[in-house]
Amino acid sequence: MNSTIRIKLSIMMFLEFFIWGAWFVTLGTFLGNNLKASGSETAAVFSTQSWGAIIAPFIIGLIADRYFNAEKILGILHLIGAFLMYQMYQSEEVGMFYTYVLSYMVLYMPTLALVNSVSFNQMKDPEKEFANIRVWGTIGWIIAGLSISYFFHWDSTEGISSGLLKNTFLLAGIAAFVLGLFSFSLPKTPPKVNDEKIKIGDIIGLDALKLLKDKNFAIFFVSSILICIPLAFYYQNANLFLTEAGVENPTGKMAIGQISEALFLLLIPVFFTRFGFKKTILIGMLAWAIRYVLFAYGNGTDLSFMLILGIALHGICYDFFFVSGQIYTNSKAGEKYKSAAQGLITLATYGVGMLIGFAVAGWITDNYKMADGAVNWQMVWIIPAGIAIVVFVLFALLFHEKNKVEEISSAV
Repeated sequence: MNSTIRIKLSIMMFLEFFIWGAWFVTLGTFLGNNLKASGSETAAVFSTQSWGAIIAPFIIGLIADRYFNAEKILGILHLIGAFLMYQMYQSEEVGMFYTYVLSYMVLYMPTLALVNSVSFNQMKDPEKEFANIRVWGTIGWIIAGLSISYFFHWDSTEGISSGLLKNTFLLAGIAAFVLGLFSFSLPKTPPKVNDEKIKIGDIIGLDALKLLKDKNFAIFFVSSILICIPLAFYYQNANLFLTEAGVENPTGKMAIGQISEALFLLLIPVFFTRFGFKKTILIGMLAWAIRYVLFAYGNGTDLSFMLILGIALHGICYDFFFVSGQIYTNSKAGEKYKSAAQGLITLATYGVGMLIGFAVAGWITDNYKMADGAVNWQMVWIIPAGIAIVVFVLFALLFHEKNKVEEISSAV
């Protein structure tokens, strides 16, 4: 891969995740303060991510993979997305806002696969080259958060009270418009599927259901869905909670989570080699419980370090479970079911699991709203901590690893 292509792919990846990080992190705070949304209404808006994840494989499998160059579809989806972002920026009512977000997420979630397709198509050795490109996505997300807090100050007390958080959609829309135009200059990535008969089962990974005959994989599969319930609490409530707790520059501080994610990603091979898959994934589950206990008992003043530590645990929470799970799935599936298995796990977690998680998080948040309208955040965080502990115990008791290294060493 020459340097020009590497730079183009890096810019593409930076903008792809800058867009997501520019509006999604502060979404809960915007909904609660600007649109006065309830917990269940907020949950419905966040669940659009899950619906997007469920629909995305059909857009990729039925359209992008068969008829059009990936970079052209990427450009068109982001240009339409820029228009929808502008509509979100202008929205003043939850119902219409939900319609625009749902439309946007149905178009945005397929682009996550498209940027990977464009990247992989230019690589001779993806296992060595992809990480150097993908890291720019994490940097994009971090820069978006830091910009909102430390450059624009939209998430400050004054910024929120002045309604400035809506500018995050304008920022994301501008970035989407830029990426939409830029996409047409990316290396050509023609469709790889020809006139073969389309199988819906192939698109959503149904062939990989055969892997569920393996008891250990079935336990991992169910655990993956259940652990998404605590994960949804973080996405939906963390920024609003930190804001109400009085933490300064909450969006910028949440970028610590992405920095942690990038760092702990490098440690996964070490943990696999020393402790095996089971212990690595159990550490990830336990980290969710610890994080939420820190949120439950920390505050924005003398115990603010507890909240910062909880944010910093994001790398362990996410990488040690989800990235480890992707590697484990890859090693169990074999060549025949590799793509189908990853599609099935994505559908189960970001689709079904997160859909359930957002609904539960919204219901819990509504039920722990006090008479004065404030939220009993301690209970809102204790409950997902308890769920994470239950999943931890079930996985520890039921999953039996035959050999610490045998199942995953070849995949790392």
